[in-house]
Amino acid sequence: MKSSSEEHVSLRTWIAVLGTILGAFMAVLDIQITNASLREITGGIGSTSVEASWVSTSYLIGEIITIPLTAWLGRVFGTRLYLSVNVSLFLLFSGLCGTATELTQMIFYRALQGFTGGVMIPMSFTVINTQLPPSKRAVGLVLFGITATMAPAIGPYIGGLLTDNYGWPMVFYINFIPGAVMLATIFFAIDPEPLNMPLLWKGDWLGTVFMAIGLGSLIAFLEEGQNDDWFTSVFIQRCFALAVIFIPLFIICELVSKTPVVNLRLLRIRNLGLACAVNFILGASLYGSVFLLPEYLEQVQQYSASQTGEAMVLIGLPQLLIFPMVPRLMKKFDLRLIVFVGALIFGGSCLLNIYMNPQFGGPQFQLANIIRALGQPFTIVPLSALATAGLVREQQGDGSALFNIMRNLGGSVGTALLSTMITQREQFHDFRIGERVTTYNPYVQQYLTNQSAQNLQHSGDPVGALQQAYRTLQQSVQLNSFVMAYSECFLVLGVILLVGSAAIWLCKKTRATGAAGAH
Repeated sequence: MKSSSEEHVSLRTWIAVLGTILGAFMAVLDIQITNASLREITGGIGSTSVEASWVSTSYLIGEIITIPLTAWLGRVFGTRLYLSVNVSLFLLFSGLCGTATELTQMIFYRALQGFTGGVMIPMSFTVINTQLPPSKRAVGLVLFGITATMAPAIGPYIGGLLTDNYGWPMVFYINFIPGAVMLATIFFAIDPEPLNMPLLWKGDWLGTVFMAIGLGSLIAFLEEGQNDDWFTSVFIQRCFALAVIFIPLFIICELVSKTPVVNLRLLRIRNLGLACAVNFILGASLYGSVFLLPEYLEQVQQYSASQTGEAMVLIGLPQLLIFPMVPRLMKKFDLRLIVFVGALIFGGSCLLNIYMNPQFGGPQFQLANIIRALGQPFTIVPLSALATAGLVREQQGDGSALFNIMRNLGGSVGTALLSTMITQREQFHDFRIGERVTTYNPYVQQYLTNQSAQNLQHSGDPVGALQQAYRTLQQSVQLNSFVMAYSECFLVLGVILLVGSAAIWLCKKTRATGAAGAH
């Protein structure tokens, strides 16, 4: 048993932990803030809505490439130097994004912003697990959990608020405030470490190239596939081919290399491997639900960015009341049970949205959002502790990279599948409803008669009044088709969470002290 002096955590250490968590929060928040303002950014740089999707995709590509590199480069340059340089560059590229005047500039700056911002998420996780003793680690993981669950929820609200009041460049300039605070905490609270340049030269550079091409192509395939109609696009075909070729090559390189970029062998550790799989499911569900709700409100209910943000914020705020309870529960109960219950609550909140109708708007989502807010804190935080239980200090960096990259990949896969499902199921329902809504149907005839008469009072043109009635009917059919498609997407999310979370019971029984034991 460790003495109280060994378990004591200095104020300086807590400042280091809080500073890196602030950086992770900023990095996650930046994605959602920007997504909420894409319409305004599109107008500002003179691009189409389809082209503007690359504003998000380029960031995600940069982020997914840099996350696996953080453990290796962190050992080469030391935590203080590596973090401070990347935070400084992140702020520089944030400022450049705000000054972009055309799409190519924005894509280039966003990719570099993602490459530097992606460092902050796994490095924060690593600092928590290496600087805090096991007895205090649960508190650090709770604070880290806020970045994973709260930031996506409040991001659209902050993005809408900034865009409506100050213009779209402010969604990038706002990063200077937390960025400056983070830099100050890094220089004050994290000690410099000697450079380990031989480790840089001995690194698996071939594996790094394979990883960058493979993961970058995979994200481009997932994020842009729906916009380009999947395999009808030559670009999407090439991205898929590159991912299929280079990701296996990357895996082979890492398994045979003496100095791998990412130690994939750690996935053989039972708890880490299974926790990464569950984290993939949670990532798909978390980012999938964050994608679905704003998309539905803006596409079906015609909400503005700020209105959508107001509807989303209710997911974030109640979590502030729940998070303080999590460390105590983690010390008293099996972490697997906490994750499972949290996933059940989260999944149940999705199932509350499967019977939507065209009048289903922000107020009708409130109950489901509150329930979701009650469940999410019980998923990612104990799962993080479960994943890293039993890892030695030297393994924490690679474990952090693997754990976080699985959540990001899950988010990209989930969002891509849901986006495709919305399109496919809307077309299906539109066709099936159209089979019944014909001019031979007496109810349709009565509707057209009544609607034409109402239109005629305003226009005085019988032909125009009837045409307007047909358009109104067609719009109603399409609206109901979209509502049913979104309802089915929430059903899929709920089922995935309820079924997929059961895999957590395959992990070893673990408590927040970090010890994992057999059943």
